[in-house]
Amino acid sequence: MRVSARTDYALRAVSELAAAPPGPVPAERIAVAQNIPRRFLDNILLQLRRAGLIHSLRGPDGGYWLARPAEDITLADVIAVIEGKPEYPAHGGYPGVAGPLADVWSALREHEERLLTEVTFAQIVSSRFSA
Repeated sequence: MRVSARTDYALRAVSELAAAPPGPVPAERIAVAQNIPRRFLDNILLQLRRAGLIHSLRGPDGGYWLARPAEDITLADVIAVIEGKPEYPAHGGYPGVAGPLADVWSALREHEERLLTEVTFAQIVSSRFSA
């Protein structure tokens, strides 16, 4: 799986929100804490808000917070918002001795999907994830 910088930034921003105490977190604090360019972050936060993963509040006491508990948001949720649903090429099979490679690619896709849909941001911020 290839992860774009945009997706990496989104995952880091949501991790920051998941670790924050209750209440709005200013975008500037997220940008500084995760070393994310502010312009990039603003667009990402807008995308996540439009998708319903985070809420926002304008004003001097405003900021962003998760729309649901961190244990209910998976890595796959964020990746789907930023990248869209992954599409994998169909392998109709390989000729001869390379035939089993199609099964390897299929197993790899299934493992990747399962891992990303099982890991939550609660696990990420509490360091309860181990591969």
